[in-house]
Amino acid sequence: MTMPPARAMTVAQVAKMIDHSLLNPAMTDKEILSGLELAKKHKVAAACVKPCSVPVAKDVLDGSGVLVCAVIGFPHGNSTTAIKVLEAEEAVEAGAHEIDMVVNVGKVLGGDWEYVTNEIRSINDTVIKHGAALKVIFENDFLRDEHIIHLCKICTALPVAFVKTSTGFGFVKQPNGFYTYKGATMRDLRLMKANVGPSVQIKAAGGIRTLDEVIAAISLGVTRIGATATATIIEEAAHRGTGSSH
Repeated sequence: MTMPPARAMTVAQVAKMIDHSLLNPAMTDKEILSGLELAKKHKVAAACVKPCSVPVAKDVLDGSGVLVCAVIGFPHGNSTTAIKVLEAEEAVEAGAHEIDMVVNVGKVLGGDWEYVTNEIRSINDTVIKHGAALKVIFENDFLRDEHIIHLCKICTALPVAFVKTSTGFGFVKQPNGFYTYKGATMRDLRLMKANVGPSVQIKAAGGIRTLDEVIAAISLGVTRIGATATATIIEEAAHRGTGSSH
């Protein structure tokens, strides 16, 4: 996917880089509806929703040009492969155009690459069969460089449509009992870009809340941004005169 230089993008082009995230577990149906209307208003790339929200997302976004993206195995990736496949199949049959799937982090850290590869392949095959696209969420906060590199190579070999940094909920417990979270870092995005093939796109998600952060990610080759601060980012782009909305 060829994009114009980040700082030369129009407001509409910035919006079309964004997956508007509606994944907070405490979101009510009313809040989800409001978020879907926001995604529709700004004509973002996709609205990213929980599986139970796919039917309403399909109804609200129908004809808008905004895709429906559903998460599966979310946020911890620990479901069995069979359940992830079923969850993905149900989501695409209900109207999802894209699936964001969390890898089994424990299997990645344990080096069970056969399991990891077979799981991603099974879900990817199912998603493609239904004409949808798969994004594979690594949850980088838990991983070392070698894990990220190996996942990039697996996803390139299959291939999948996207690799994605984080869920936005990958809080890592520290020895003192506190939790830390980094999300999409520029360092990790460079590492992912260096290790995926040209057919695999990159989605940066987790902690991207400003236009400058969006521009920085795009400048590294990212083609999709997961964000909850969508309205703020787009308003900032319009205020700066990034470009017209046409």
